[in-house]
Amino acid sequence: MTDAHSERHDLTVPAELEGLRFDQALARLLSQHSRSRIKTWIEDGQAVLNGRPARPRAPVQAGDRVQVEAHWPAAEALQAQPVPFTLRYADEDVLVIDKPAGVVVHPGAGNRDATLINGLLARFPELAQLPRAGLIHRIDKDTSGLLLVARRPTSFQALIRAMAARRITRVYEAIVTGVLVAGGTIDAPIGRDPQQRTRMRVTPNGRTAVTHYRVLQRYRAHTHIEVRLETGRTHQIRVHMAWQGHALVGDPRYAGRPRPPRGASHALQTALTGFSRQALHAAALGFTHPVSGEPIAVEAPRPADLDALMAALTADAESAA
Repeated sequence: MTDAHSERHDLTVPAELEGLRFDQALARLLSQHSRSRIKTWIEDGQAVLNGRPARPRAPVQAGDRVQVEAHWPAAEALQAQPVPFTLRYADEDVLVIDKPAGVVVHPGAGNRDATLINGLLARFPELAQLPRAGLIHRIDKDTSGLLLVARRPTSFQALIRAMAARRITRVYEAIVTGVLVAGGTIDAPIGRDPQQRTRMRVTPNGRTAVTHYRVLQRYRAHTHIEVRLETGRTHQIRVHMAWQGHALVGDPRYAGRPRPPRGASHALQTALTGFSRQALHAAALGFTHPVSGEPIAVEAPRPADLDALMAALTADAESAA
């Protein structure tokens, strides 16, 4: 892969990050990037502390200056392949796409082909010159819904900055186990589970994670909720709701067995046991257009499997009334 462009930042360590490791502090300051990427930048000398290279474990002090000049790899070495997705918004600078459940977003170990990025390159070849084919954020393989894509380097930079500044609104719909009395906010840091590296968990040493949710519909033993993300950690909604005791229906990693309510019909039991992915849909995106400055709002309808699950839950609730 070749470099698409450089990303530059001049940052100052705030008082609340004093005493953290350099890589930890920079991960908090540039939360749109993974810790592994940030560590690589530090080790390669692309991120320096007070004008000098530093070890990732070096402690930082309030007022320390951090300079980043990082090189992003383009996506041009990846193969363009037909992959299904629906276009919900498009202009010369921005795309908003609706990803079906079951499609991996980024290529990785064991998923080099048939990812969303492969599909983007097939439909929009110019994205090969952009990092991650222009993707600004990601959702899990088995989560359906909206993703924001930049089509030009200047738009990519602007939208990455907007994401870091929490100026992009992401709204999800989910079905969780248990009956929630009211909405609320979960402010609990998330980090990788040291015992199971494919799982995340709430941990004091994790990265800041804030999730807002409200009740849309209560069923006998489940709740349909709307979720708004303030941060974007790996598996954030899934981890936060499970931590609250309300795991997402069908979640293969954070939920236990399906729990039909007492006296549930055969149809509901089948719907719950047969729902083999987390019941999570990225339903809406709101952002300021990186060129025109106009507000853009995009919505994606619920997929058929989620609608069918909700219909079964509604029928059960009505029959028990």
